Amino acid sequence: MDIFLQQLFNGLTVGSVYSLVALGLTLVYGILHIPNFAHGALYMLGGYMTLTMMVYLGMNYWMAILISILVVGLTSVLMERLVFHPLRHSTPIQHKVAAIGILLFLEALAQLIWGADFRQMPTPYGGVINFAGLTFTGQRLLIVGATIVVMILLYLFLKKTFTGATIVAMAQNREGASLVGVNTNKVAILTFFIAGALAAIGASLSSPINLVFPGMGHLVILKAFVIIIIGGMGSIPGAILGGYILGFSESIGATYISSDYKDIIAFVLLVAILSIKPEGIFAKGGL
Repeated sequence: MDIFLQQLFNGLTVGSVYSLVALGLTLVYGILHIPNFAHGALYMLGGYMTLTMMVYLGMNYWMAILISILVVGLTSVLMERLVFHPLRHSTPIQHKVAAIGILLFLEALAQLIWGADFRQMPTPYGGVINFAGLTFTGQRLLIVGATIVVMILLYLFLKKTFTGATIVAMAQNREGASLVGVNTNKVAILTFFIAGALAAIGASLSSPINLVFPGMGHLVILKAFVIIIIGGMGSIPGAILGGYILGFSESIGATYISSDYKDIIAFVLLVAILSIKPEGIFAKGGL
């Protein structure tokens, strides 16, 4: 039983990171209907920025995360302004090709600047806590707690503020929102900034228990796409629920089946759920 409970907590940790990344991805898709394959590169950039601020500039962990949020958020905005906005009337395949191009460019740039080596990010929360036969690290507890706070803040922003309401309105009907005076360009910029910030937060929280390297966003973004398909394309509750479903499934599967198949579980789960609900757990109906 202790092993099972331990793996449930590990699944909660992994699912929290998946949900953060998937939330940014689903925001962009829900608003602009862009499958942003470059989102994994933003996740990677978030890890490197936090690492650089801490190791090379001597900043504390929280200040480094703040800088990472700003840099990655602004990079995401530049991506929207310089690439996706000019392609707004293009065919979907052009958006996909452009996103893959950005992904490859940012990964090559990261390798040029930081090299191809795997790096370990330090953390001030590396202590171990033993409770009721279970083992927790401070960093994993931080991941779960910080993710819950971010999700609550995002919910309040979308549901309780005027700016958030414009984002929801644009997700429900872009043309209708434009007709009633919503500045769709500003909403797009804000959406990409939030998506970049969520990717930076996810990478900054998870990197101390993983590693930072140029290709770190590959598997994460693949799983994020699986999550938003499982949860329902463009659905924020679906992204959150899908992230935790995948996190728990991987953790339990790695323990009781085999860790060799851990990364395959996401795609088996995708096929199983879509066989039952082809539209995903939450059918798309706005954020």
